[in-house]
Order: sequence, then C-alpha cells, then structure tokens
Amino acid sequence: MALWLPAGGVAAAPAALPLADCDAGFQSVLVADRDAPVEARGIWLDRRTLRWPGPAPAGTAVDRPAGAGASTPRYALYYADGGGIRAVGGREVEGADGAIPLHILADDRSLPDGVRRRFAHLAPGPTLTLDLDDVRLRGLLRQSLVLVQHDQAGRVLRATGLQLPGALDDLYAAAADEPGLGAHPTATATSFALWAPTATAASVCVYADDSRQAWKREPLRLDPATGVWAATVPADLRGRYYTYLVDVHVRGTGLVRNRVTDPYSVSLGTDSRRSFIADLDDPALKPAGWDAAPRPATLRAQTDMSIYELHVRDFSIADATVEPAHRGKYLAFTDGGSAGMAHLHALAKAGLTDLHLLPVYDFGSVPEAGCVTPQVPQAAADSPSQQATVMAHAAQDCFNWGYDPFHFNAPEGSYATDPADGAARVREFRAMVMALHALGLRVGMDVVYNHTFAAGQDERSVLDRIVPGYYHRLDADGRIERSTCCENTATEHRMMARLMVDSAELWVRHYRIDSFRFDLMGHQPRAAMEALQRRVDAAAGRHVQLIGEGWNFGEVADGARFVQASQLSLGGSGIGTFSDRARDALRGGGPGDSGADKVARQGYLNGLVYAPNELADPALGRAELLRSADLVRVGLAGTLRDYVLTTADGSARALHEIDYNGQPAGYSHAPGEVVNYVENHDNETLFDLNAFRLPRDTTAHDRARVQVLGMAFTAFSQGVAYFHAGIDTLRSKSMDRNSFDSGDWFNRLDWTYGDNHFGTGLPPASGNKPSWPWIAPRLADASIRPSPTDIAFARDALRDLLRIRASSSLFRLGEAAEVSRRLTFPNTGPAQNALVMAGHLEGRGLAGAGFEEILYLINVSPQAQVLDLPTERGKRYALHPVLLSAGTADTRPRDEAGFDPERGRFTVPPRTAVVYVLE
Repeated sequence: MALWLPAGGVAAAPAALPLADCDAGFQSVLVADRDAPVEARGIWLDRRTLRWPGPAPAGTAVDRPAGAGASTPRYALYYADGGGIRAVGGREVEGADGAIPLHILADDRSLPDGVRRRFAHLAPGPTLTLDLDDVRLRGLLRQSLVLVQHDQAGRVLRATGLQLPGALDDLYAAAADEPGLGAHPTATATSFALWAPTATAASVCVYADDSRQAWKREPLRLDPATGVWAATVPADLRGRYYTYLVDVHVRGTGLVRNRVTDPYSVSLGTDSRRSFIADLDDPALKPAGWDAAPRPATLRAQTDMSIYELHVRDFSIADATVEPAHRGKYLAFTDGGSAGMAHLHALAKAGLTDLHLLPVYDFGSVPEAGCVTPQVPQAAADSPSQQATVMAHAAQDCFNWGYDPFHFNAPEGSYATDPADGAARVREFRAMVMALHALGLRVGMDVVYNHTFAAGQDERSVLDRIVPGYYHRLDADGRIERSTCCENTATEHRMMARLMVDSAELWVRHYRIDSFRFDLMGHQPRAAMEALQRRVDAAAGRHVQLIGEGWNFGEVADGARFVQASQLSLGGSGIGTFSDRARDALRGGGPGDSGADKVARQGYLNGLVYAPNELADPALGRAELLRSADLVRVGLAGTLRDYVLTTADGSARALHEIDYNGQPAGYSHAPGEVVNYVENHDNETLFDLNAFRLPRDTTAHDRARVQVLGMAFTAFSQGVAYFHAGIDTLRSKSMDRNSFDSGDWFNRLDWTYGDNHFGTGLPPASGNKPSWPWIAPRLADASIRPSPTDIAFARDALRDLLRIRASSSLFRLGEAAEVSRRLTFPNTGPAQNALVMAGHLEGRGLAGAGFEEILYLINVSPQAQVLDLPTERGKRYALHPVLLSAGTADTRPRDEAGFDPERGRFTVPPRTAVVYVLE
C-alpha cells in the first residue's frame, strides 16, 4: 500500500476555458464515483483529529500507528484525486491514489476544549490523529476520501465517508473575516469571490442578460489560506448576470462540475437561474428620494414594539383599489390611496410601530415567470371542490408563504413587476420600505436561516453544490437533518454563521430593515445570534430588534450541540422569543390538535369549564379553569421567570416554579425577551379556532367580542405585542390549519371589511382532512359568519387597544424589576372570580406613565360579572379616555360597566375589556 500525499498546490488554469460549459446543464459528472461509501459516519473534528463511528474493536491499542501490532486493527484515510475508491469488506482497498496512516488518541481530554464542546453530541468511538502539514491537508480535502478500518493483512473491516466541517472550520478560520465575497463592480473592474475550499477548479460565467448565452468565462484562482476562489475582470459589469462553475467531489456521485448561482447574490434573474451583478449603492438602484427619506424614530425599548404580521401578496392581491400591475407586488405599498394602505395608516396612527413581512428574500416555491392564479369555483360553504382546484395548481400558482429560502440576500422576484430584471426587485423593495416608513411604520423581515429549499445535487441547491456536506447539519450517518421540515442548515459552522450574519447586515444596511423575526431560531446558536445583533446594530447605527421562535426540539434540543437561541437559553440576551404559555392557555389545546380535540380542548378565551361546548370533557372543573387563568397571568406578567404570583392554591411562587408541560412557565429575564400573541400565520386564525371551540350557539357578535378579548390580552401583556394581519377583521382561512401553500383563495384579506371569507369551502385535505367531519358542519353554519358590522367592530377595537397601550409606558415596562414593582393581580388565589382577569399598574414616578394608576379588567364570560377588590376601595377611578371617546368601538364599558368606590366593587359587562385610570 503506497503512503504518499499530493502537493497542496493548484494546477494552473488552462489558457482557454470552454464557454459552452456555461450553458450546459446545471451538473456534469466528470468522474463517477459510485463504489465509495455513501454514508459519512467518520467525523473530522479539527485539522488533526477524526472520530471513528462506534467503539474500537477489542484489543485495539491506543497511540500506535497502523500495523503496530499483529492483531491490532489499523485505520487509514484513503484518497483519490479522481475518485473511484472501492472499499469492499474482506478485500483490500482498490482505486485509491494513496493512504494516510492514522493513530488512536490515548485520551480525548487532550483535545481542545472548544472541540470537545462542539462534538459532545457524538457517540463514543476512537479518536484518530494524522500528522500532516497544512499545505498537504488542503490538497487532501479537495479529493475523494474514505476512512477505512482494516486488519493486519490490509483487508477492509469497515469503511465510511467523512464529514468535513470540523476540519474546514479549523483550517480555513481566516475565511470568516475575508472581505468581498460575492460580485463587486466598480467603474473600472468587477471582482468575484467564492468560498469553495474543497473545489478542484472554479470559474465564473458572465451573461449579458437574464436569457442569452454566456459571453465570457473567467477562471478563478484559489487563496490556499482562506479557501476563497477569486478573479477580477477589468470591466464594469454591473447590470450583467453570472453563475459559477465549480468542480468538486460529491460523496456518492463523484467529481462533479456544478453550474450554480452565488450564495452572496444580491439580486437574480427569473426563477433564480442567474445571479445579478450590482453595486447596491448605485443611484440607479434607488427609488427617487431614497437617500433623503426619513425613518421612524428609534424605539425607547423593545417592549414599545407592537407588530402587525403581513404577507406581501395577501396585502393587495384582492384589493381593487390597487393598480392592477401592482397587486401582489412590492409596489402595492406605494399606492398611497389604496384601501390596504388606509388600513395600515389607521393602525400606525393608533400606535402600531412595526409591520413584519413574511419572507421577502428569494424563495424557491413560486414560479417567478408564468405562475398561475386558478379560477376557483363558487360552491357550497362546506364543499371540497374549492380546495381540490387550489391544490391541483399549488405547485404552479403564485402563492406561498416563502419559508423555503433559495438565496438569503436577494429580494424575492415574484413580488417584483419584472422578475427578469435584477435591478427592478431591488428598487421596488426599497420603494416599499420607503412607503411604509412614510406612514411611520418600521419594517421587519421574517427570515429563515435554519434551512434551505433544497440541498445535495438538486438543481435548486446552492450551498451544498459549492461545498458539499458543509452548510447543512448532518446526522450520525451523514444525512442532512430535517427536523425543521426541510434541509437544516448548520449555523454552528463558521461560514454558515457568517452567511447568516452577513445577510442580516445587508438587509439592515441597504434596505433599512428595522427589526427581524427569526423562524425556528432555537436551531441557531445563541453565540451566532448575539454576533448578529452586534453586526446589525453597528450597520444601522441604532438598535435593531430581534425576535424569533425559540422552540426547543429536534437534533439540537436541550443544548445537544450548542447553547441554543431558545426560550430557556436566551435569558439576558435582549432577544425576544414567542411565548406559548399564555397563547395555549387562551386558545386551548395545542398546535398539534386534530379531529375531535379541535373542539374539545377549550381555552380560557373560548369557554373552558364556564361555557362548555358539545365535546367538552365534563370531568373538567374549577381547578382546570384556575390553572389556565394562572398561565394567562404568566403572559400578562411578561413570562418573567422571577415575577412572583399568588397562584390558584394560594401560594406565592416565582413564575419559573409554575409548570408548563414539564417546563418552567416563566423563562424570560426581561419583558423585552418575550413576544405575546394569540394568532400568527401558523395554525388556525383565532376566529377559525373559536369556530371549533366556542359553543355552537354563540352569536356572531359574541364571536367578534371574543376576538377582541384575545387582542386585549396581547395589548395588555408586558413584552412585545404581536398581531397577525386580519386578526382585527376577524380573518378566516375557512378553518385551514396550515395555509402555507393554500393559494390566494384560503389566504384572502378584505380591506372593504365586507367579508372575512369564513365558509368558502373545506380547507385543503393535507393537514385538515382528519378534521373535516368537525369542520364541514361549522362552515355550513351561516350563523357563525360575521356581518360587516361585526368586522368593523373588531377592526376599530384593535385601534382602541393600540391607543390604550400607547397611552402609557405602564403597558410597556422595560425592566423585570419594574414589572415586579408596578404590576399586581388583585383577583388571584383559590377564592378568585376566575372569569375576570384583573391587572393593576402603579404609575407614580414612572416616565410616560400618563396615569397614577391603571386597572384593567377582562371578563371572558358570556354573563356580566361582579368583582370585589378591597384594595381599590375609595379610589376615584374613571374609564380610560379612549373608552370615553365618542368614536370608541365598544360602548359596553361606558354604558354597562360600573364601579362602586365605597365597596371596591366592579361590574364588568359580558365578554368585555374595561380599563380604568386614576389621574
């Protein structure tokens, strides 16, 4: 067996590269390598060490080279420049160019602390070392590799491929700070830079436009210290398009030439086939007035955020007041006279601070050219024909939520008026931001760095076709983890973390994004999120608010691979996470409910114990209602871990001592670290969930009142207030639990306020069919459907709630100590009236309080409730000025609420939120 290594240098590029390769297929297999192992169970820990999968066989000696004992199994790393390694059990390895002997490390404790922490999740097994200088190691990593255990005669016992990220992160650490990735044009030259350390060759193809054949192919040269391939063309190529050709070994395939777009693309052509060359500071990419356009003021604290979550296409596709060419596009937000913009303007005037847009980066699920809008038949309210038509066109229609990232740094093309023009989507995205800023609304982006649309050798895979096996998180066999639904990225790897941070900085710097919502943020390391926070703040010259989904699940759960950016791991970071504590208590059940549980599992808002529906468990009693009420108070108190609450049993307990499904109910260290909501794009809208859970004889107006109470709990809770677009118009998706691909039909918004679209057909079978027996009779029940008067009531009620929240900093306290000092719940313990939620806020000495005291009372019952609060006797309370105003949405507080100061007795009307103030 030969023991030699290739030199680390890269062969000089040929004098002329074939231009035809630029227009060939997206992949060409140069050398097939189908005999090598497909799995990759060997783990490269750093540049000098590897982990063998599983325990060492009995009798294995440590710290000995291969062949050091007659009965000692040996380990070697086989390599082949052109692939073709065959490692068959019981036979000698064939087709390799050579092998490197490996030694077994005597004690893993000698590994660097960072390496041991990073790979603590690995199963036990021998740790192997190799003795190579960096130059030769770089050459080795650009070849086909197989890790082999063989006997003393050289026969294969076991063989596996390798996972490379540990070695790449160690060997190419300098790449994390290497500037200039992507394409950068100037007046005299255009530079290209691509990180591809395992590639054997790379070149860039340049195209005149989105469709014509390439007119130039330029070889890239490798910087061995960083793994960056780069070239400079002595011409200003802005406005042109490009792709890369990357020759790289792909496990299970061979040496492949991939034609691929740039991970650092700032814009693209149609359907993301080609990257667009642009200088984002170019005046030609700025809408008129961009440089001088004002921005909304910086927020005093994260708790000042009140957010409206909106999908770009939903906003305008059905709005007849929008210019036809702008419907469903970025430019709809520039039609200042539209009904939709009037709606947003009214919310901004009432106190809304942020508009959060569902994904607007380039995503892969919508055809940017030739997408269709199916003609959905008019049919019965409970008919399956509507969903059948929608789903028959789902792959070709113009709708998707967009949680399937294709290119993180480029605007989505289906929202541009011309997806073939890479400049148009940049200008039009900026025009949208300008228009929203002009309303006084800050603009937030929903970003999805936790997975990609595709991976491997799929045509729509970008990252994995440039550095195979690096950007995604792998399981023990080398398969990509998919716990987030799609191909999980690995932001614990240095260059994936860099891509995420660079991307967020780009959106802040070049598009003036004010805040971010991170999808499945718990799959990111806390350290990466904190690095991102520092970068975006520096880029913006102000604090950029970060919130996200801190759910704890999958292969990273409970800190298995790193300290996560999850609910229980972000304390003290200032980054906010969505809280499911009060959400579930208010709505009832959980997001995974189906079938009869959709009806039976009522929540505090929709009748738990006090207004049971036909499937409610008769065994549930007052104890369950009290438990739910305590979890609602957890939300009102900002889910603060150390806030002390008198609970249903009369004991005083810190919120982290209260159980929530086996977790501490209170987890945040500051109120800005929690996001409160009762509805967002995921799962059923609140109206639809209440259609399941409210008693069937609940009137349409009372259903609207319950919706308003849900918004009131969000508005009055300490922390960030988060509202889903249309919650204020009783939005229905015809009871669809997951409308991400359900087309325009099931995602409509009506800014004329004439219809909420309840009862417009059975929702798509996928995810809903098991619940159809309970959905159909409700959709067919015309009494559930609201009138325009009901819709207007809810619309105006949210504006009143926003005014009340904005009127006093008491609803937006920034410090945990201030919440503990100023917020009390006077109606708690075993003797409480559990149907009325009462919160008292002490305003004396607080800047912006506006009032000496505030008392809010929320009665969820269908009957008026009387509440005696001895602590409030003798006070001169008056209704909040918003509730006394002539235009207030809900007249019940003014007409029916009562307060007897001598007894401290309050009469709260049915299903009503009342706010009293002491001036």
